[in-house]
Amino acid sequence: MADAEPVAANRMAATGKPVAPIIVKKVTIVEGGHHGGAWKVAYADFVTAMMAFFLLLWLLGATEEKQRKGIADYFSPTLVKLRQETAGSDGLLKGSSITDSDTFPNTRNLSGMRTISTSGLKEKGTSSKQEREKIAALREKIDEKLAAKREVRHLARQVRVMRAPEGIRIDLMDDADFSMFELGTTILTRDARGLIGVIGEVLRNEPAPLILRGHTDSLPWRKGVVANNWSLSAGRAEAMRQALLLSGIAQGRMARIEGVADTEPLIADNPADPRNRRISLLLLDRPAPMVAEPSSGQAR
Repeated sequence: MADAEPVAANRMAATGKPVAPIIVKKVTIVEGGHHGGAWKVAYADFVTAMMAFFLLLWLLGATEEKQRKGIADYFSPTLVKLRQETAGSDGLLKGSSITDSDTFPNTRNLSGMRTISTSGLKEKGTSSKQEREKIAALREKIDEKLAAKREVRHLARQVRVMRAPEGIRIDLMDDADFSMFELGTTILTRDARGLIGVIGEVLRNEPAPLILRGHTDSLPWRKGVVANNWSLSAGRAEAMRQALLLSGIAQGRMARIEGVADTEPLIADNPADPRNRRISLLLLDRPAPMVAEPSSGQAR
């Protein structure tokens, strides 16, 4: 007001009329609605959490026991028990070092080489260097073929090569993220066909006869379904045989196919483990018999 008084006096002297003083009003604008808007964000988070919670309750009520077991296995660390039994976990502090070795199936050590099980060598009574080198060479050849194909290179962890009493065994295993067959059927998945194609390329020039064996887990079938794990495992072994023939394996090398259901689990402590679902290819030590290829005529 002090600055405005001389201006008003000058204007009054010039016009001869009184002039109203100039009043400056300062207005402060506060952003946000009434009482602020932070509570709205907190309330929205609460409503979202409640919706997710009730959706989870609804899903638990709408699924069957078999489906819940499958979901639980997908999110559970299936290798925890193996880890507790190896890699330094039996020490004083129950811990392990990043350089410790482990016994996980189909895992890589620090050098990048895949672990190969040779437990079957002792069962046969000999553990010759030649046999170990043959297994290692077969494993390396499979890895190279898989690495060369982008669409199936991630399936290397599904392959397990080991020594068996009758020869060399190759296991193609399921897990929580991969399945060889469509659920409850003998229909091979797309990834499985690619994997079998690679196995066929590797074994195409091998002289050893083959035994194919189908395995399932122990999960029960739904009520009303006319099927069982025996027929399913045998049917999957037959599907594997046909896929190998398409990949170039000679029919005369097929010694037999077998379905053993869930009687030979890979994870004995958990018969429902998805890794128990697998197809085993056994390369026999004995040479393949000379079997004539069937004629085009109809079999009797």
